[in-house]
Amino acid sequence: MESTVEQPCPICFSEEGLTMIAHTSEIPYFGEHTQLTILCPSCGWKHTDFIPAEGKKPGAWSLEIDSSEMLSVRIVRSSSCTIRIEKLGLEVDPGGATTGYVSNIEGVLNRFEGAIQLMYRQSIASKEQEIVKKCELLLKKIDLVKSGDLVVEMTLLDPMGHSQILHSNAISRDLTNEELENLEVGPSIPIFSPDDV
Repeated sequence: MESTVEQPCPICFSEEGLTMIAHTSEIPYFGEHTQLTILCPSCGWKHTDFIPAEGKKPGAWSLEIDSSEMLSVRIVRSSSCTIRIEKLGLEVDPGGATTGYVSNIEGVLNRFEGAIQLMYRQSIASKEQEIVKKCELLLKKIDLVKSGDLVVEMTLLDPMGHSQILHSNAISRDLTNEELENLEVGPSIPIFSPDDV
């Protein structure tokens, strides 16, 4: 379903209205989800998120990645989810431009790898040798995880409860009060009343 929402763009403030696309589908093993995408035709801003049909409570999912076969494990990451791999010192928090996605563990590792490679190239250009060495070490460790030679735990922390890991060994738990207080909740997107759509 596509519709126009009479709201200004949160980025360029264009008054043309935003395009909202809602698509509901069954994600195997995760249940029914609505993919909601909001677009600005003026500046190209886009926000996508996945919202489960069933109400969810704040929660965390974790899984030990101990073999290369684990790279195909499916992940649903909402825009409110923080991903951590503590053993590598890696964490990505939801920010103002965060979008939700469905991927797998390899895809998540590739996203971390891409961010590290960007920092690596910038550090080479600015001759920051200490950061260059840290980036090289992290990239080697990610390769070891992908080959199954380094065991790490990946954790998804979602105050909205929309993120999940699909594997029989994945552990689900409630978030602690401390985690709830300290976690980012993701981008602020316009709130629409039923009259707006």
